[in-house]
Amino acid sequence: MESRERHALNMRRNILKMIHRAQSGHPGGSLSCTDILTALYFGIMNINEDNLNDVQRDKLILSKGHASAALYAALAEKGFISEEELMSYSRIGSRLQGHPNMNELGGVDMSTGSLGMGLSAAVGMCLANKLDGNDFRTYVICGDGELQEGQIWEAAMAAGYYRLDNLLLFVDHNGLQGDGCISEVMNIESIGAKFAAFNWNVLSCDGHDIDVLIEVARYAASCKTMPTVIIAETVKGKGVSFMEDQPDWHGKAPNDEQLAQALAELGGDSDE
Repeated sequence: MESRERHALNMRRNILKMIHRAQSGHPGGSLSCTDILTALYFGIMNINEDNLNDVQRDKLILSKGHASAALYAALAEKGFISEEELMSYSRIGSRLQGHPNMNELGGVDMSTGSLGMGLSAAVGMCLANKLDGNDFRTYVICGDGELQEGQIWEAAMAAGYYRLDNLLLFVDHNGLQGDGCISEVMNIESIGAKFAAFNWNVLSCDGHDIDVLIEVARYAASCKTMPTVIIAETVKGKGVSFMEDQPDWHGKAPNDEQLAQALAELGGDSDE
């Protein structure tokens, strides 16, 4: 198994352990964006322990902040926090709350949780960096259900108008949200045509193929004068058979038996 795939597998195990320990969290959407985060931290972003606090490094905004378990798992996999600290997830006094807090944890570049706000924050960051002459990039991960928020499209219009080619948005396109299928709750298609209408470079790929995600993101960096959106086709609950493509795993924690089964499928055990 390639090293990046091993990182993603370990992140999935830790996501499930964290959410099980807390009996709180969002496993479905955390597992669907795990490979995107793996590609970002282990192949795309300029970020490491030496430049973690450097304003010049690349930035990431997890706009779908309810998937914080996936972000924390990535930070641990990168060595920014310990795996032991992951088990404090969502507990009183922990730095690892149910939604990311930039004032508590290094490596969290924006506090998120209210859906729709992350892309607007990224637009402001990218505009500031243009004015300051900085050349680092800002990456955003949005859920596809999040695209139902009107603020997303205000931000998309601004990003296209100001030609923010230092902005790259990943849409975690798993087709589900807390209340069911997105096409039935409020259909957002065609996503690509909407972004194109706002002067975005539109790309798409398999959101679980880490090498392809890296390749497409590198190609996006060569596109000048407009922001890029990558529509990443994913599966909610990816990697756990009974969670995959099931909307009821949007926001509930596995019990002991379910955790054991999930970890067995991921090649691990339930010893925390």
